[in-house]
Amino acid sequence: MELLEKLKIKPIEWIEDDSEGPKLRWLDTRLLPWEEVYRETRDYRRVAVAIKSMEIRGAPAIGVAAAYGLALAAVYSNSKSSEELWNKLQEAREVLATTRPTAYNLFWALNRVMNKAREQLERGSDVDDIIRTVVDEAKKIHIEDVKTNIELGRIGAKLIDDGDTILTHCNAGALATAAYGTAEGIMRAAIEEGKRIKVIATETRPLLQGARLTVWELKKEGIEVKLITDNMVGYVMYKGLVDKVIVGADRITADGYVANKIGTYMIAVLAYRHKVPFYVAAPTSTFDMSIEGDNIPIEERDPDEVRTILGKLLITVKDVDVYNPAFDITPPELVTAIITEKGIITPPYREAIARIVKGKR
Repeated sequence: MELLEKLKIKPIEWIEDDSEGPKLRWLDTRLLPWEEVYRETRDYRRVAVAIKSMEIRGAPAIGVAAAYGLALAAVYSNSKSSEELWNKLQEAREVLATTRPTAYNLFWALNRVMNKAREQLERGSDVDDIIRTVVDEAKKIHIEDVKTNIELGRIGAKLIDDGDTILTHCNAGALATAAYGTAEGIMRAAIEEGKRIKVIATETRPLLQGARLTVWELKKEGIEVKLITDNMVGYVMYKGLVDKVIVGADRITADGYVANKIGTYMIAVLAYRHKVPFYVAAPTSTFDMSIEGDNIPIEERDPDEVRTILGKLLITVKDVDVYNPAFDITPPELVTAIITEKGIITPPYREAIARIVKGKR
């Protein structure tokens, strides 16, 4: 865990130096940039609430938090037998799995931890061994996410030229991961290599993750950033102010369809029209190899997120009908390349994704 101690921004922490037992601590992203408030719990149900309410958000961060949710469920299960512990882990998995339907890292992390627990159960391991296995696997997922993002950033930085202005949407930085970030991780890596870059961040309605989180992160890191409204993207591209687009992803299919924050598809279309490279940055844990095409479940959220500004200021008629999908889907023909910790994926995507993600030749 030494790597985690060196991080500037720590969105999620597993705390063990406590007489009452281990707990999970996280930065409540709903309150940024005005307040930096950390929440703590020993209850996996509270972790589920944090994920659903977007205290913890961003696909990789959701995966790490869910893994730790299972760890809390195991540690505080008070199980008398391995079978009882397994049943309680299954209950916890169901609760955590119903929080955010689009982010594939959630299901990837839950399945990975549960598979390790099942292996121990089948070997006849006792309760303490299974608990230790679950906690250790959650910690591994956490540390791997940081290492993955650093490597992804190093690989992606090869695509960045000195002097580039990069447009990004929503937040795919440290706050969306265990640390460092995916899209923003590439920006950090480019700067670490000595490249001079500028960033244009969209506000990202309705929850303003760009205005609140991306700007907060980049300013904290000393990276030059300019904020624009979502409906300015076409104009800034028309004016030639954008060299590249880099966004994150919440799920990518086996043939390269990308689910990301609502508004991403619009940006991809504009980038295609203006011949601006459109890059997606995501770890291989974001790839759902079980589906193809646009068959990605899209979460729909509370209409009041659109009717108001962050629930505080009503901006329309209070009972107006609202459509509020949290994500949209960008088809592969609009994606220049997908950047992962295992390499850069370019078309044709079905073959390239299988080669990189599954290791097929």
